Amino acid sequence: MNEWYDAESHEQRARELYEDGRWTEAETELREAISLDPSRPDLHFNLGLTLEAAGRHEEAIAAFLDCHELESTDTQVMMCLGINQLRAGRAREAIAWFEHVGRLDPQHAECLVQRIQAYASLGDHEQAEVMFYMAQQISPRDAGAFLNLADSLLSRGMHDKAVWCLREAAAHDPNMPGIHSRLAQGYAATGRLERARQLYLRELRNDPGDIHTLLDLGCLLMDMNRLPDAGEKFRRVLEQEPDNPDAHYHLGELAQRQGQTEGALDEFNIVLRLDARFPGAGRRIAGILLSRRRAGDAEQARALLAAEVARFRELPVQFMPRDMSELGQTLLDAAMFDEALTVLGVLSQNMPDDTRALHLHSVALFNLGQRDEGVEVCRRVLKLDPKFVPAMHNVAVAYVLDHQWNKARYWVRQALLVDPDDATLRRLRFKLRLHALAEWGAFIVSPLRWALTRRRPSPAPVG
Repeated sequence: MNEWYDAESHEQRARELYEDGRWTEAETELREAISLDPSRPDLHFNLGLTLEAAGRHEEAIAAFLDCHELESTDTQVMMCLGINQLRAGRAREAIAWFEHVGRLDPQHAECLVQRIQAYASLGDHEQAEVMFYMAQQISPRDAGAFLNLADSLLSRGMHDKAVWCLREAAAHDPNMPGIHSRLAQGYAATGRLERARQLYLRELRNDPGDIHTLLDLGCLLMDMNRLPDAGEKFRRVLEQEPDNPDAHYHLGELAQRQGQTEGALDEFNIVLRLDARFPGAGRRIAGILLSRRRAGDAEQARALLAAEVARFRELPVQFMPRDMSELGQTLLDAAMFDEALTVLGVLSQNMPDDTRALHLHSVALFNLGQRDEGVEVCRRVLKLDPKFVPAMHNVAVAYVLDHQWNKARYWVRQALLVDPDDATLRRLRFKLRLHALAEWGAFIVSPLRWALTRRRPSPAPVG
């Protein structure tokens, strides 16, 4: 009986600590309570909630699993398991838990809402939309369903539809945490930057210390070219969290924009020390090293890029098109053409109508000696943009290497009609003219040489 009272006392103390945001101390109290009374599922559940609040999702999963063993039909526990699996990056396992909830309670809308996010994180946006419409049948005013579908739409570049979904979410639940920030992201994606800035400021009036909103607003201010204001927002984040890798990364971007290369390198190196797998930090450092051209820089840059490519091969869905484009360009600069082709091939498949993506893909092919494939990709570029001069130049060079001189001259002429001042094209035209002159000279000289040979007397035999 005393142990039961002691466990109850530890649980009560844990509740108070949890409400004060003192997660570590609350965890200690709950573990003490569990050691005294391990058969109580509510203690394991509260421990899972505490670990979830602290962002320790793997440990939270373990606590919720212990609770599930004691209370195997509790759908709330299953939902917590699925949510933490999702936050830990294990979307497929999360979906299995949400499906289990749906089988036990077919009218459970939240399990469908969470599956929208899970399928979107896997890149299965069609299935995410199916989950949205199923959730609508049960709960047509569920703001979370609109919010998660908006994230799916934003990731596909369908910004106008995403804004509509976000406005619907705000209309159904105007007090939803972060809704104004999400709507600001949608407006920023559609080019309405000032409206987005106002929404971020509105969110900060409700919660001045919201780190995610400060970071997003700082990025928006960079897009608006308000660089000092952007830096102030990132430094405000570091005042609260000195080890925040996102803030250091964006300060590095800001330093690059301002031409402070060494300062940018310092910030990106801090990011890698804080998080060795932080997306983009390695390739940013590699880009600076390649441009700096000091002894040993090229080898270090290639090592960083190799690690980045390994992460890409492991999970390409985490790389946005902009990330793939930047990584592919840096790989080309480092002469890592096989790796560049791997990345840019995926990019051109994902963005078949993007001329820059296709152009970079063709450059990788040309550098690997795959000229026919490179020319074919260039032709796709020129169908989309008949005045894309770099593609015309590369086709002309490919035809020069294949000794198809007339085709090469045609493409040089077409490119010069678009950009008559392009120095590279003018040099290529000059070389082609020299070749044409040499061909003309050979054409004149050959008949003359034949005629002289016919008139020359045969040598006398040696007796």
